[in-house]
Amino acid sequence: MSSLLIRNALALVTMDDGGTEIAGGSLLAEDGWITQVGKSSDLPSTADVVIDADGMVVMPGLINTHHHLYQTLTRAIPEAQDADLFTWLVALYPLWSRLTPDSVRDATTLGLAELALSGCTTAFDHQYLWPNGSSIDDQFEGAKQVPIRFVASRGSMSLGESSGGLPPDSIVESHESILRASQDAVTRWHDPDPGSMRQVVLAPASPFSVTGELMKESAALARELGVRLHTHIAETVDEEAFCLERFDARPVEYAEQLDWLGDDVWFAHGVHISADESERMARTKTGVAHCPTSNMRLASGIAPIARYRQQGVPVGLGVDGSASNDSSNLLAEVRQAMLLARLAVAPGVGEGGPLMSAREALRMATRGSAEVLGRNDLGSLEAGKACDLIAIDVTSQLGDSGFADPVAGLVFGSRSGVDWSVVHGRVVVERGEVVGLECDELRNRHTSWSKQLLA
Repeated sequence: MSSLLIRNALALVTMDDGGTEIAGGSLLAEDGWITQVGKSSDLPSTADVVIDADGMVVMPGLINTHHHLYQTLTRAIPEAQDADLFTWLVALYPLWSRLTPDSVRDATTLGLAELALSGCTTAFDHQYLWPNGSSIDDQFEGAKQVPIRFVASRGSMSLGESSGGLPPDSIVESHESILRASQDAVTRWHDPDPGSMRQVVLAPASPFSVTGELMKESAALARELGVRLHTHIAETVDEEAFCLERFDARPVEYAEQLDWLGDDVWFAHGVHISADESERMARTKTGVAHCPTSNMRLASGIAPIARYRQQGVPVGLGVDGSASNDSSNLLAEVRQAMLLARLAVAPGVGEGGPLMSAREALRMATRGSAEVLGRNDLGSLEAGKACDLIAIDVTSQLGDSGFADPVAGLVFGSRSGVDWSVVHGRVVVERGEVVGLECDELRNRHTSWSKQLLA
């Protein structure tokens, strides 16, 4: 039995139901599971691995509920820098059609490393095109080098330009091949057990890139296999217009017609959703991955987060694609979520309501994201939960000085990285470095793939 002890934290933020925070806190874990949390004086003083957290804020690891890791290869493309979603996609589809198994593998590794350094301990990724022989196997292979929890999607596109969709015909797949590959991915990679490090989600890309038939069949297959469902919904007004014209329904109404509401479903973005639609989502416990930076970057709009929270819609946080955010920094995304939520309720701008606090934004990225992914084993530091945590030294940098509340300071301030990260009791980030990762070699390979896509 291996044990891990975190000692003497300046503040140990549990994110339990009561919001308990322990000054001088400690945490003990055995074989990846938390066994004790409390004052340092009340816990053992030794373990196989001991981390002195003096001067550090210790909290649950952050959980990313929406990303596109392959897009780390196509950041800040000139043609897509100042574009809305549809223009952005049309510019990038041809580049993504050149992806290879090797480039997908390295993009996955690099993106997960970026996420880990920013405090992410569980990441969901949505890859929905698989050109040139690439597959979900390449993602899981790339994920081995950064041992955070990885939830991959067998994403898909089936509605090409010739049939009225947005993506080129060359990168869409047939229904039959998508469903075959989806079942195979779940069989090969999905682990449903508590503490799972690898899971699979079925994730048709969006209403404008897949058929209703595929959406319905994917929902049925996912429920037969016992896995979750994910897609983009209501990201832009263009998508809303597309759905009204083609399906005579708004995006959430269309999703409901296809059996895509339920506690096993979550949507990316959910920006343009009416109060009636969000009430239906709350009633069915259909979740949302909130992606504030991407929504601002592509001028998509401001998601109604205050209304979601008031109505009881499960909300988690997502970095979104590294070409519509251009980074994979989850701690920075927490700050963006708080600030944009405040702007959304400002007089003359939004629907009014209380300002989102720093702790509420952190809770969205921990407990909220865990709920969205259906992971009741994650999201808080409590006995019986998996030992996923981050520790940030808030006394070591010039920018740390002067914060009366060091926990809130992580969100109000400019912190964007962590000093320590532990996933299932295993140290993944140590003193600001990903353990065992040859970063220079990875960056050189990744840069080479990127240049090949752009050539």
